[in-house]
Amino acid sequence: MEAFHPSLAFPFSYIFSTATSAGPSASLANTISSDPWMDPRIWSRLPRQLLDRVIAFLPPPAFFQARCVCKRWYGLLFTNAFLELYIQLTHRQRHWFLFFKQKSPKNSYIYRNGGNSSNTTNICEGYLFDPYELAWYRLSFPLVPSGFSPSASSGGLICWVSEEAGPKSLILSNPIVGSLTQLPPTLRSRLCPSIGLSVTPTSIDVTVAGDDMISPYAVKNLTSESFHIDGGGFFSLWGINSSLPRLCSFESGRMVHLHGRLYSMNYSPFSVLAYDVAANNWWKIQAPMRRFLRFPSLVESSGKLLLVAAVEKSRLNVPKSLRIWGLQSCGTTWFEMERMPQQLYVQFAAIENGNGFHCVGHGEFIIIMIPGSGKALLFDMCRKLWQWVPPCPYVQYGGGGDGDLHGFAYEPRLATPVTVLLDQLTNPFQSFSVVN
Repeated sequence: MEAFHPSLAFPFSYIFSTATSAGPSASLANTISSDPWMDPRIWSRLPRQLLDRVIAFLPPPAFFQARCVCKRWYGLLFTNAFLELYIQLTHRQRHWFLFFKQKSPKNSYIYRNGGNSSNTTNICEGYLFDPYELAWYRLSFPLVPSGFSPSASSGGLICWVSEEAGPKSLILSNPIVGSLTQLPPTLRSRLCPSIGLSVTPTSIDVTVAGDDMISPYAVKNLTSESFHIDGGGFFSLWGINSSLPRLCSFESGRMVHLHGRLYSMNYSPFSVLAYDVAANNWWKIQAPMRRFLRFPSLVESSGKLLLVAAVEKSRLNVPKSLRIWGLQSCGTTWFEMERMPQQLYVQFAAIENGNGFHCVGHGEFIIIMIPGSGKALLFDMCRKLWQWVPPCPYVQYGGGGDGDLHGFAYEPRLATPVTVLLDQLTNPFQSFSVVN
């Protein structure tokens, strides 16, 4: 095959190791040539369709490494036949995580005078974490315009929301292939709403809730509005509206999607807000031990809604701890599933030092991030294993910069066919230009 060295940057960052002496390489070559099953005269005649099928099963880092082999392999990502094959195959689910640097208030778009940035050339970066190998990869988002922040993830797509106050613009991007699709702007003006996202191969549902601007200087959590499109031809451009429950607060800005419902933490006092997307209905669920919770977070793990929080009962003889509850099938009561070992919690509390923590879950994994420390804990629900996550090598911690990470559950996908419908629907609403 003709060797090919593309000039385009790959979405993954790699470190390749090469042999420094001829000994190991020569030994490996002799082993391969002596093995009749590895005879290159056989493998060089492998049918292309079968070879493409093998490549389609590669995990994303290995796939992008393989693209360096030749021109044909490099172009597979842009070949309809290969993408159709990829969609038809049943892939092993990869419960990965995608993290971004948390913007400090002084660098947020809404805090800059007149909404003008002195530095608009910075390319946004994300950091993909593989919990199986405890490995980090760096992704770049060169096409995402300035003034947008990541807000949700589902089905291999990342949702970006405009930071400027007013009707919100949302962008869906696939970081693996670099695609970018804009949704039509919301109908109501909002400041920093919560975003709920659900993407399947045949549908997209987006819900924007709270932070309604009742004046240029005041916001209130009053309504939510939803966007829907599916392969059956039905779509709704923010035409589904609903009133929020009284005295609700979306301070976390996070929504968790599970079985057609969206869940978000409600503060002061602690409870859980639930929204049935199909029925267009909101309600509250009482949180467990709500008077003694610290920094509660909602996560989805293996098809269950979990609540992760620290517990402090200062007047009772109960040790401080970090606990995980699961919502029962009735949808109203919780049961305690796990509790962090006390010795580990003492170490965790010393690092956290009352500054708080936030969580993200995916599959059998839960990651607990400690802001300002660069430390994170990974809990494997299946193996009941707690372990510290190696720090991200691409982030500078400390010094008062934007080093703290916030993350989303992310499953890498080379193709998201439903975005084709979205492109056809939203072309008239494109409001930004991309300069290559």
